[in-house]
Amino acid sequence: MEVLSPNSDFVFDPDSGGILLVDKPLTWTSFDVVGKLRIAMRIAAGRKLKVGHAGTLDPLATGLLILAYGPFTKKLPYITGEEKTYTGTLTLGSVTPTYDLESSPEPFGAWENLDEATIRAAFAQFKGEMLQRPPNFSAKRFEGERAYWLARDTERAHLVEIPARSVLINSLEVSAIRGPEIDFVVDVGKGTYIRSLAHDIGQVLGCGAYLSALRRTRIGEYDVSNAAPPAVWSQRISAEGHRR
Repeated sequence: MEVLSPNSDFVFDPDSGGILLVDKPLTWTSFDVVGKLRIAMRIAAGRKLKVGHAGTLDPLATGLLILAYGPFTKKLPYITGEEKTYTGTLTLGSVTPTYDLESSPEPFGAWENLDEATIRAAFAQFKGEMLQRPPNFSAKRFEGERAYWLARDTERAHLVEIPARSVLINSLEVSAIRGPEIDFVVDVGKGTYIRSLAHDIGQVLGCGAYLSALRRTRIGEYDVSNAAPPAVWSQRISAEGHRR
């Protein structure tokens, strides 16, 4: 298994396959990352290769995206189920339909009178196993269709009501309070939506909130400190192809 790090030699082996730790840039979709590296691999190998990822990141999130190619794609379902760590920021006082900045914030309630103790007490309520409702603007299926397609349909958006499901939040800590912006670190189990977490905290505080920044730093044993941007991976794969 190959992991790109400053002190490692990368060998692209299309026959054996491998795992790539990618640091996904802001605004890129997970599909964008897979597409760019799939093209680089196809050129380097001289043939098509199977490429997949172990759990998407939203376009406005950055950080660790695990890709596998060749035979190693069979390992992806096991990695997807691993616990994950994120750092993020939620902004108080407004809400958005998508629970993040993919849609425009709308004023909801006053946050100025909230003190630190109140904010920390609200965060403390979101630890352990609990029910969480995924955002309507998500890839979850609702009545056979992707929820985000229905949510964008003005005639059917009001019909979307994704049922809540059990999720696990192992730890959740406030790391900084900067006016309406609250920085946090969270460690979660499979299927937890950090966007929903931000929204739900805002509802508990009564002022509303949306997720304004998110970075995934860990999936199981894999850390973003060992990851590299797609452009770096593409260059390394191309260089390997030229040596083949």
